[in-house]
Amino acid sequence: MPGMLRRSNVLMALGVVYAVASLIHFAHNAEYLSAYPNLPARLTRAQVYGAWLAITAIGAIGYALYRRGARLLGLVLIGVYAAIGLDGLLHYGRAPFAEHTAAMNGTILFEVAAAACLLVTVAAVLVRQMQKRGLHD
Repeated sequence: MPGMLRRSNVLMALGVVYAVASLIHFAHNAEYLSAYPNLPARLTRAQVYGAWLAITAIGAIGYALYRRGARLLGLVLIGVYAAIGLDGLLHYGRAPFAEHTAAMNGTILFEVAAAACLLVTVAAVLVRQMQKRGLHD
């Protein structure tokens, strides 16, 4: 139980860091939507905030499931949540790094780094659980 509690605390801490990083990035997107290079003109502020809420709900549900004992499903959802954070890099598919402001790049990279840390941790916890259950080669 102590190992699970520690992992749970690490997942929670990294999840919170990623959620904050994501909120900062999405809020910057929403508030400076027209300044972001090559984003679709049809996007609205409300859609950006709504997307953040929907994405964050995936992580929150995953964490709740993990804490309630549905560890595999919880970890999968947390992993999906973290993987979605890597899509911030898609900004650079729309326009090169140099065409984004320092604030844009900072919020994008903060979100991606936090998401990557969470994703690596989820993968490590999954591997450890598989090893405990004898599901490895």
